[in-house]
Amino acid sequence: MKMFAVKVEEGREGRDGQPSVGPVYRNLIARHDFPPTDPNLSTAWEIFRASVEKYRRNRMLGWREFLNHQWGPYVWKTYEEVYQETICAGSALRACGIQPGARIGIYGSNCPQWIVAMEACGSQSLICVPLYDTLGPGAVDFIIDHAEIDFVFIQDKKVKELLSSDCKHARQLKLIICFTSLTEEEKNRAASIGVKSYSWNDFLHMGKENPSELLPPQPFNICTIMYTSGTSGSPKGVILTHENISTCIRGIDIFMEQFEDKMTVNDVYISFLPLAHILDRMIEEYFFHKGAAVGYFHGDISELQDDLMELKPTFLAGVPRVFERVREGVLKALEELNPVRRKIFGMLYNYKLKWMKLGYKQKDASPIADLLAFRKVKARLGGRVRLIISGGAPLSSEVEEFLRVTSCAFVLQGYGLTETSGLAAVGFPDEMCLIGTVGSAFVYNEVRLEEVPEMGYYPFGDRPRGEICVRGKMVFAGYHKNPELTRETIKDGWFHTGDIGEMSENGVIRIIDRKKNLIKLSKGEYVAVEYLEKVYCVSPTIEDIWVYGDSFKSMLIAVVVPNEENTVKWAREIGYRDSFSGLCSLNQLQDYILQELKSTAQRNKLRGFEHIKGIILEPQPFELQKDLVTPTLKKKRDQLLKHYKGGIEDLYKKLAAVKR
Repeated sequence: MKMFAVKVEEGREGRDGQPSVGPVYRNLIARHDFPPTDPNLSTAWEIFRASVEKYRRNRMLGWREFLNHQWGPYVWKTYEEVYQETICAGSALRACGIQPGARIGIYGSNCPQWIVAMEACGSQSLICVPLYDTLGPGAVDFIIDHAEIDFVFIQDKKVKELLSSDCKHARQLKLIICFTSLTEEEKNRAASIGVKSYSWNDFLHMGKENPSELLPPQPFNICTIMYTSGTSGSPKGVILTHENISTCIRGIDIFMEQFEDKMTVNDVYISFLPLAHILDRMIEEYFFHKGAAVGYFHGDISELQDDLMELKPTFLAGVPRVFERVREGVLKALEELNPVRRKIFGMLYNYKLKWMKLGYKQKDASPIADLLAFRKVKARLGGRVRLIISGGAPLSSEVEEFLRVTSCAFVLQGYGLTETSGLAAVGFPDEMCLIGTVGSAFVYNEVRLEEVPEMGYYPFGDRPRGEICVRGKMVFAGYHKNPELTRETIKDGWFHTGDIGEMSENGVIRIIDRKKNLIKLSKGEYVAVEYLEKVYCVSPTIEDIWVYGDSFKSMLIAVVVPNEENTVKWAREIGYRDSFSGLCSLNQLQDYILQELKSTAQRNKLRGFEHIKGIILEPQPFELQKDLVTPTLKKKRDQLLKHYKGGIEDLYKKLAAVKR
């Protein structure tokens, strides 16, 4: 068996109330010790400044302008141009009285101004705090207050939302800087609540007129506070230091050096995942380190194909749903071909797959298949993609295999959280045995499994399973203003991820479950199912509900036990006289309850992905059925899944068919 990690410490059985812990694994590169970090590149600011000196005239940031009723070609700023804007923005912040260590909000879609604002924070030892509204209603308001933000860089489309009466803590802001310019109405609204406002150009001009000395940060200083989903509403502020960020960049450098294909200054990344999330942030930081180019999508994800064709990126990162759509698009195109051509495609697919499974690299497995069939798949991604990375949620084995065979690019999965600076484990290209896994421990991490007795997961035996725990220089410093949660998740230096993994003998990890009932959908959104069940159970038509989500699906479904009295009353009013059990088989009742669930979701301002899209009606309460709840009536979710598995699969097929 080929090894992908090395065991550096034996596990130990639990005793004195302590859980069992499995062996400690490291990346093969760190077999004897972790590689040294670069003392000259120990902060995010040093990394950026070194790149400016080395790659001054290289393209750095690209975007498309809307001209003559259409999106034009990509326009570029060089490293030197971005650096000069950064210095001006940093000087302007200082001119406004900001002090090192202050927290600066950035609110808007990915664009060059976002990066300039981020780097300006680094130039003056300020803390960058991304703001984004997908964390739920009131999240931006919460973060402004919780992080004590005074200044916000903001996209023009977000100004109205920030200054609305719903964002109560906007009044504590001192200054907002628009990525473009504000309308007179927006300026007046800001002034009415005591907030100064600047257009982008005016702010940069102020910095140019009032130059300030650089105040670069130290490795132990906070670089960013990134807010992520909490289990019951309030987001958590993850504190990442400059050492966290620079260690991750160094680790990627060392990891990539193993491979034959090297990254160059000619590589291009298309950025469409939110910069407020750790995955896109770290990829862009690495591209800047290498002097390569980042082009931003024009803002409409449904038109991403147009950006791909215009930019022709060499690197593509996405969540599973993005790659599911790529596969669906290819399969749909195949359906339109005549049967002979479809059969030829299938034969070429199986032929190349066979050689890849025998150990051949994807580019050598079948050049003829690539030429005849798969170059057209590559063309759909712009024609130049060399590396594809999937993160955010597990990628299904069938989609991963399809991409490895047809994309003519290296494909791998990574695993990580904001709390691990985005990377805890990573796969390897051209290793077909890793399909369905997230690879092994990353360069600067140690990984082990910890027993979860209440779920029956044990880190020893034939199939070691348990909560994935991570230790190393990339683990975050703690949760902002939440020492209790920090102590709960970091114990003896080990960060407890909440993810349940299965560890193979060769150190490869497979994600199989969540410790808490917080699930991740295929687009990367976290969903607190227990919280949703409490919200939805308020509806008078619902006696009980089990909310279910699948990491390979983008929609939530539920098994609903209707309230018998209210259901019978509803039925009588519209002329149905059937038994309660018979009523539960009616499509009309399904539609009625779905509408009730929708109304409940809207009243409680749930996010779109928290809405229930399909239901199974169950006339019998869960507690009256065998082994579906505990003695204290807590749902046994694994047992519920087994019990309703057939119905769930049928329902997802039905929803997929309707979606088409």
